[in-house]
Amino acid sequence: MTIFQASANVCTISSLATNNLAANSTESKEIYLPGTDCVIKSQVSLAGYTSYRVGGPAELCVAPRNLADLQASIKYASINKIPVTILGAGSNLLVSDRGISGLVIVTRHLRHTYFDPETGRLTVAAGEPVPGLAWAAADRGWQGLEWSVGIPGTVGGMVVMNAGAHNSCIADILVSAQILSPDGTLETVSKEQLGYSYRTSLLQGGSRIVTSATFQLQPGADPAQIIASTKQHKQHRLNTQPYHLPSCGSVFRNPKPYAAGWLIEQTGLKGFQIGKAQVAQRHANFIVNCGGASAGDIFNLIHHIQNKVQDRWSVLLEPEVKMLGEFQAA
Repeated sequence: MTIFQASANVCTISSLATNNLAANSTESKEIYLPGTDCVIKSQVSLAGYTSYRVGGPAELCVAPRNLADLQASIKYASINKIPVTILGAGSNLLVSDRGISGLVIVTRHLRHTYFDPETGRLTVAAGEPVPGLAWAAADRGWQGLEWSVGIPGTVGGMVVMNAGAHNSCIADILVSAQILSPDGTLETVSKEQLGYSYRTSLLQGGSRIVTSATFQLQPGADPAQIIASTKQHKQHRLNTQPYHLPSCGSVFRNPKPYAAGWLIEQTGLKGFQIGKAQVAQRHANFIVNCGGASAGDIFNLIHHIQNKVQDRWSVLLEPEVKMLGEFQAA
């Protein structure tokens, strides 16, 4: 069984293992997993599962609500030799218009949060939304997550990609993560075992799935002070980034010592549009869906930006957005 994290590199449908359910079949199917409340459905549109609001159907899709259901879903895929793609909030993701073959497991319903006042540690399930977690910590007067309030993803994706903002990142506060292997076994790994670097970890492109994570925070502060700091971080995001239209956040990694947005803006690409996909006027490292964009529009705009910036600055921008499925450059 092959597992593709939503944070994996570009892959093609033809490279995935095949199974008895054809990816282009339009027949709807439901598969009930014994002993669980899980129903695997076929031909589920993924547009509603990504912040770009684009993407074709999942050949098969399931949304487990607890660890046992997740393990049952993985077991089903393993027995039937079906490739698996893990999808969290879909906020850093571009899904092909042709969709994804195999089984897509949506983890956003895996929810559990525990604040331990004795240790200052926060243990949280992979599907918890990051902004809500930042506000929950602030309400308790726990420091350490204020910077993350504007990250529109889930904990699982944040751990996999070492998400960051405002000169902070998840590696700064992570203690450990619980990981599910393709054979169904669980293990707890330390931050050091994940090999963190800028916006990446050893989990990217691998077959292990984050089920929960434990963070070290600092309790005991004045909640009003932490709430105010969290609000400042949120307002900064709203003032500088185009949240009024669907996007995936920052499209490219910053090629130090440059900022990707600066390079794109200085290349004269702000406002440039392919189809209904546009380089945002407010922040050039954002591509927004102006309404009715296709994944192909966004993909082609990404490549156009890369080519123009490389021509002007001799710098090849590396996408931070992860692409799943089959794409063809125009």
